[in-house]
Amino acid sequence: MSSTSSTSSTPTPRHDPRPLTGEPLALDLLNTRWMQDGAVRDLLADTDGLAVWLTANGLDGDHPCDATTLRHLLRARDALKAAVDGSPREAAPLVDAVLAHGRIRATLTADGPGELAEFDAPAWGPAWLAARDYLRLLSTVPDRIRACAHEACILHFLDTSRNGTRRWHSMATCGNRAKASRHYARTKED
Repeated sequence: MSSTSSTSSTPTPRHDPRPLTGEPLALDLLNTRWMQDGAVRDLLADTDGLAVWLTANGLDGDHPCDATTLRHLLRARDALKAAVDGSPREAAPLVDAVLAHGRIRATLTADGPGELAEFDAPAWGPAWLAARDYLRLLSTVPDRIRACAHEACILHFLDTSRNGTRRWHSMATCGNRAKASRHYARTKED
């Protein structure tokens, strides 16, 4: 297992077009697909989008931005989507297949105990880190992992509201759309 990374020619990151960023790594990976004007958009359609995602998550200096990393990351995204939106029992082997390419090694640092993530190859790093982050979320806040409640939205978020009842990834977009739809339905009935 390698804990060092090799760098490859990294495309210059373009603007991140996603409507929701800043979620925990596992959910941010899921949010590389979103709806826009009735069509699914995919940030990870190419290595330019991979560069944007790696930069947004502070992973751009440590992992190669190439087709192999992209392929592994798409595999992790599919596994996490199955885990979050489907059956955990059926998704477990998919997530475990990604996790099989890395491990945490305990270390002693100048500051005390530490951990070091190690991967079969540097290209597995981002995928493995996202899958590992999903395990962290499951062990700490499993009931706060949410899919946006708007029927035309495919984004996911960590509900950090005090009472844990947040329904939409954004009240300004999906929440207002839902309210407008309900209002329209009520006025149409009158």
